Amino acid sequence: MEDEISYAPMRRLMKEAGAERVGEDAAQELGRALERIGIIVSKEALDFALHAGRKTVKAEDVRIAVKKILR
Repeated sequence: MEDEISYAPMRRLMKEAGAERVGEDAAQELGRALERIGIIVSKEALDFALHAGRKTVKAEDVRIAVKKILR
């Protein structure tokens, strides 16, 4: 999987979490982790949309998927 999430947003997230300094490798690793999590959430959201008889994934599908995964 190619890294698609750029360094700057990952660095910002880590700083918002309290990190004083963020190494580029740490930001890249967070990006990779979030991409993997995003795929899991997306697959679950798609399942909810298909179950509802839709081809379009809606925000509510994503919210439900996140709740299910994070419980």
